[in-house]
Amino acid sequence: MRILFVCTGNTCRSAMAEAIARRVVAERALSDVAVGSAGTGANPFPPGTPMPEFGASDGAILVSLEHGIDLAGHRARPLTRDLVDEADLVLAMGERHLARVAELGGSSKAHLLTSFASNGALAEGIEDPFGGDLTAYRVTFEQLEREIRATFDRLVPTGAAGDAG
Repeated sequence: MRILFVCTGNTCRSAMAEAIARRVVAERALSDVAVGSAGTGANPFPPGTPMPEFGASDGAILVSLEHGIDLAGHRARPLTRDLVDEADLVLAMGERHLARVAELGGSSKAHLLTSFASNGALAEGIEDPFGGDLTAYRVTFEQLEREIRATFDRLVPTGAAGDAG
């Protein structure tokens, strides 16, 4: 199974979500789950313009380090039709991201992260901490971790053996 997390710039929410999901995959020894992330606005330059490499935001890096996750090697990437096509499940941080995934042909496999994690009981976006203080990043990280663990509980109930794919 291939899971893609989507936000705006792929420097905060989806970058942290990808790293958290990788940790959960490792903790649960899920051998057939791959995770990635992308941003709907990760390349603000005109098509054909070489894209400079953007890493994770300082706040995302610092708060992730507090939780034992190193985002120093993360590089933002733009959301593309190919990434959507390759994914089995696309989890968006907000309604705008969900709409963009639908525009790229992924509506049947795209959900708000909170909605998927709660099996439809909750349908709110994950607030963007970009530009905020470390407290905002900590709140976002904790929410992401909670929602991602609930997502994996839904995909592979605790006690299920092997892999999810």
